[in-house]
Amino acid sequence: MRIAQVANFVAPTSGGIRTTLRHLAAGYVAAGHEVVRVLPARQDGVRHVDGVTTLMVRSPLVPGTPYRMITEPWRVTAMLDEARPTHLEVHDRTTLRRLGRWARRSGVHSLVVSHERVDRLLGAKTPASLRGVLPVRAAADVTNRTLAAGYDTVVTTTRWAAAEFLRLGVNNLRQVPLGVDLDRFGTEWADRSLRRAFARDSDVLLVAISRMDPEKRVDIAIDALAELVRRKVPARLVLAGDGSGRKELERRAAGLPVVFLGFVADRQRLSALLASADVGLAPGPVETFGLAALEAMASATPVVVHHGSAMAELIDPRCGRVAAGCGYGFADAIEEVLALDEADRRVAARARAEMFPWSATVEGFLSVHGLAVPPAQAAFALPPADGTDLPRAA
Repeated sequence: MRIAQVANFVAPTSGGIRTTLRHLAAGYVAAGHEVVRVLPARQDGVRHVDGVTTLMVRSPLVPGTPYRMITEPWRVTAMLDEARPTHLEVHDRTTLRRLGRWARRSGVHSLVVSHERVDRLLGAKTPASLRGVLPVRAAADVTNRTLAAGYDTVVTTTRWAAAEFLRLGVNNLRQVPLGVDLDRFGTEWADRSLRRAFARDSDVLLVAISRMDPEKRVDIAIDALAELVRRKVPARLVLAGDGSGRKELERRAAGLPVVFLGFVADRQRLSALLASADVGLAPGPVETFGLAALEAMASATPVVVHHGSAMAELIDPRCGRVAAGCGYGFADAIEEVLALDEADRRVAARARAEMFPWSATVEGFLSVHGLAVPPAQAAFALPPADGTDLPRAA
């Protein structure tokens, strides 16, 4: 079978969707299927890497971001007509959301992955003065009902993400959790010299990996550190990621022991950073899954997550805490985690992550596509994580 993956907002510096596409494509190829991807790029082109054909569509940059968005979806349908996939998998809810119509006309099985919870995302972006005034929930219901009607299946990755569809009585909904690379993240990557570059042996090293945009609420991590410092806890915070809100966050962190690393492209360094930390922080309130939190746990590092996000489904009391969305709440939760036996909390974090292998995610998606899963599906090779399998974003 030939599976077409179509997405926006994918670039060498992007996170969750890029990672998901890589692992799904590798699993599909290992299962004996062909994979064609259609992605936005600086210019048109075709690329073949590790059994995956990527069709690049000339697309403009989204202002203030490193991402491109396809603004001529009819060009995508023309590419799909030529590629003749048997299955369509759409990872976008913006300009590509209507591709389900093409699939229906063409007799192609279709699914769309809801990587965002629209009601919460709209709520987060609504100015405080207009909250409770604008019909956010009604708007989300309209777009979700239309989306579900346009595809054979809507896939969400958590119960939290599924909630806005369940309240509409959507009956073509499936839940498939994402996964974590258990080989690339683990205790063997811990690097004492790297840790010492950021903190003394007696310090508590906190790490947060996130895009630095307002809805990600990285400010909560900084406020938590400020509260710990006020409580005389010898803590330091390392932030990995970049985004439109970085300058404001740097101003907020002035005078505090915070290190801004920017985007970390070296996956080995990122793994070492996570494995060397004492606690990982995931302050985003609108995350529909939380790959960064899961990668921290795979590195045997417990995490503290925002109570309002889907990440609460990933955590149990042995390997982390679900915290109120403020600096005080996160500071309290961090201290609770640190009070646990270190060996126990690290073993529990790794064990929890091992419940989410990518092989299970691939199996789940193949099932949604109505395709059989070979017995050897658990072992498949990944393409490089350096962006060579993706079009350049700029």
